[in-house]
Amino acid sequence: MSAVLSPPLYTQTPWRTALLALGAVLLLLGGLYADTVVAMVGIWSRSDTFAHAYLVPPISLWLIWRQRERLAQLVPQPQPWLLLALAAAAVLWLLGDLVNVNAATQLAWVAMLVLAVPAVLGFKVAHVILFPLLFLFFAVPIGDFMLTPMMEWTADFTVAAIRLSGVPVYREGLQFVIPSGNWSVVEACSGVRYLIASFMVGTLFAYLNYRSNTRRVVFMLVAIAVPIVANWLRAYMIVMLGHLSGNTIAVGVDHLIYGWIFFGVVIMIMFVIGARWSEPDEQHAAVTGAASNDRALARADWRARPVTVAALLTAAVMALPHAVLWGLAKQEQGTSAVSVQLPDALAQGWLGVETPAVSFKPLFVNPSAEVVRTYAAAAGTNGTGPGTGAVTSVGTSAVASTGSEVGVYLAYYRNEGADRKLVSSVNHLLSSENPLWNQVASGGRSVATPGGTSAWRSISVRPTVGAGGARRVPLQVWRIYWVDGRWVAGDAQAKLTAALGRLQGRGDDGAALVIYTGHEDPAQADALLETFVRDNLGTLQSLLQSTREVR
Repeated sequence: MSAVLSPPLYTQTPWRTALLALGAVLLLLGGLYADTVVAMVGIWSRSDTFAHAYLVPPISLWLIWRQRERLAQLVPQPQPWLLLALAAAAVLWLLGDLVNVNAATQLAWVAMLVLAVPAVLGFKVAHVILFPLLFLFFAVPIGDFMLTPMMEWTADFTVAAIRLSGVPVYREGLQFVIPSGNWSVVEACSGVRYLIASFMVGTLFAYLNYRSNTRRVVFMLVAIAVPIVANWLRAYMIVMLGHLSGNTIAVGVDHLIYGWIFFGVVIMIMFVIGARWSEPDEQHAAVTGAASNDRALARADWRARPVTVAALLTAAVMALPHAVLWGLAKQEQGTSAVSVQLPDALAQGWLGVETPAVSFKPLFVNPSAEVVRTYAAAAGTNGTGPGTGAVTSVGTSAVASTGSEVGVYLAYYRNEGADRKLVSSVNHLLSSENPLWNQVASGGRSVATPGGTSAWRSISVRPTVGAGGARRVPLQVWRIYWVDGRWVAGDAQAKLTAALGRLQGRGDDGAALVIYTGHEDPAQADALLETFVRDNLGTLQSLLQSTREVR
């Protein structure tokens, strides 16, 4: 039986009206959220990790075009109740925008784009093009959160493999030393870019080559595992090539070239093997005369008004976040510049030191104000016995041994934006590329204070192996955020607290407080920092609160 060919979409009255309505909604979405789109494309252009995202929109459009005959057989039926899901995505965008979380705003924008299709055209239409719609999420440049664990996994595997090869290794954190030289695992060695690219291409391959959802899921899992293991092998081989060649190959630019060649070969092998289990393209049932008559009746009963109303309601929901932002912007007008000063003396005899024994500064980008000061404890304050931290006061300064000094770094943020964020992936207690210090451990601490228990994030830092300069002792570094008048430790908690504070009209003022001290014994260093927190967190809270009130 020959199939009944459907006329093109644009010649059918229901589809003409429905596509015009959807097109208007998508144009509005692009116009209202142009800043989000520009920020997303900007990340594609400056980051090799997400350069593949340029291919996502045209691939999605091509995949939708392949389904045009199936779509032509359907009648658009809007689903207004999906406005609830659309509203949830709009709220996510609003919260993300309030605290400048690009990943949240960009995910929410793509979610609104995807949800607009079933809201205006209906579930049956969305089901036919479900994969092309979901594929659009690969355009969101997200995945940097995997950098740290993947760097650690790469370092673990590389060091273990080198030892199994009979080469002695000394490791500190992400840096290690072998007889032929020093190596370190940095962001480019994490394998995140390989993983994201492999998962996107592998997902597309699975959709086009398999009909079974089980096979698709299995191949997608393989597309995740293969680049991770391949990156481990790549790192090991590069180190061994450098070691065996006397550091004449696999260093510098060719280091990266060999990596991409190896990755390309591995992915090609994965596709060749996966193609052996490919399934023929599904054959869509021909449209019988009766079915064609049923659809003709459905088109005869179709009315444009529900689609128009659904499109208008969808547009209204998309516009709501901007109405809220407009109201908040009027409330926050006229905020002044920020000035923060740490006093010469804190509570319980902690005195400022003019010439600190330890020089350390975390990386916080573009704060509204920042200040660094070192304080020395009075004798016996550090909990290691009387006299170990003796202080000689000279006016407002003090001279102390390294074991009694605590450095204080304060970064204050106000009027946050794209280039100024308290919680950001570019802010670090210690950058992995720092030439002087190397992070060897991380964790958390809780300290009971008169104002309540405060939770801190901590790292252990040691001098970089082979780095020159004056002798430096290991450091213990603690960090906490002050947001909306509260102390919080986690990044997500800080972002959520800031967003809720702004929604309630209390502004976006926040600060990062970092304290650190040097000692050969980490336990004694932590004890000194804990004492400092108990003695002075209330004083620092009052200082930040008074800064917030000056506008």
